[in-house]
Amino acid sequence: MKKIVLLLLAAAAVVGCKEEVKEDMTPAVNDEQIQEMAYMSYGEKIDASNAIDAVKLGSFYESMKEGDTMQIKVKGMIQDVCVNKGCWIKLPVNDTETAFVKFKDYGFFLPKNGTDKEVILSGKAYKSITPKDELIHYAQDAGESEEEIAKITEDKVTYAFMADGALVEEFENPDVEGMEPSTEE
Repeated sequence: MKKIVLLLLAAAAVVGCKEEVKEDMTPAVNDEQIQEMAYMSYGEKIDASNAIDAVKLGSFYESMKEGDTMQIKVKGMIQDVCVNKGCWIKLPVNDTETAFVKFKDYGFFLPKNGTDKEVILSGKAYKSITPKDELIHYAQDAGESEEEIAKITEDKVTYAFMADGALVEEFENPDVEGMEPSTEE
């Protein structure tokens, strides 16, 4: 019986001392592969954390009524920019709709050549009715053809956003009206 107990203790000791080898499933990366997005900052200072994807913003807009507002931080790609000053942008929020983004108190502008750049915006999302005359003005700002402008015949329910701060993906030679952006990492 002693031999059986000793044999079991010896087996337990061997099993207990066995070093478990775990295979590291983390991919090997070096510092060049880890590159944080660098941004140019406009308006109030904001950071990139906790921004929701612009597509999620689209579902919020669908549930809003005219006059509702929501303080939010959103991340997406700039679809269109005012070619005169950079005083507004369009941000896609689903496959067919865009949010029309203006900047608080006309206090800052984004690069006129910022189309297709990543942007993070902090501000208020809301639904509004945009009058026909204003829609025509924005179409002219965007450089639309006379034919496209003639198609604007009535007021439109607009997904709107009033940004108090913005981060735009850093790129060479941003064309910004009247101000230099600060750089954020």
